[in-house]
Amino acid sequence: MKLLIRFLLFLLINFSILYAGNLLMGDGASSEWYKNLIKAPWTPEGWVFGFAWTFLMTCFAAYLAKLSTLENSPKLISILLIQYFLNLIWNFIFFNQQEIIFGLIDIILLTIVVAFILINNFSVMKKFSILILPYFLWLLIATSLNLYIAIYN
Repeated sequence: MKLLIRFLLFLLINFSILYAGNLLMGDGASSEWYKNLIKAPWTPEGWVFGFAWTFLMTCFAAYLAKLSTLENSPKLISILLIQYFLNLIWNFIFFNQQEIIFGLIDIILLTIVVAFILINNFSVMKKFSILILPYFLWLLIATSLNLYIAIYN
C-alpha cells in the first residue's frame, strides 16, 4: 500500500510538471516558428510525443516510488528537484523563447541528471532500473532532435 501511495504521488508530480511545461511553451509545436524549422528526418509525428511522455512519466513514477522506499536522502531530493526544473523549463526555453541553443544546453543537462540518477542508484534498484531506462533513451533521442535543429537552423 505504501508503494502504491508513493507511485500515485510521483505520478501526480510528474504529470504536474508536464502540464506546467505545456502551459509555458506557448503555441509549441503548432507555432509557425516551429513548423518552419528544419527538423531531423527521424523526428516523430506529433502524437508520439504525448504518448511517449505519458509512458515515460508513468515508468519514472514507478521507478521513483520504488527508489524512495530504498533511498531517501537530501542528495536524492536535490537531484530530483534539479531534474524536474530542467524538464519544466525546456518547453519555455525552446518553444516559448525560441532559444534553440539554450534549449539544447538544458536538455543535455537534463539527460546528464537522469543518467546520474540511473547510474548512481543502479546498485540499489537493480532490475527496477529498467523503469528509468526509457526516459533516459528518450532524452538521448530528444537531444539529437534539438541538436539537429541547432545545427541546421
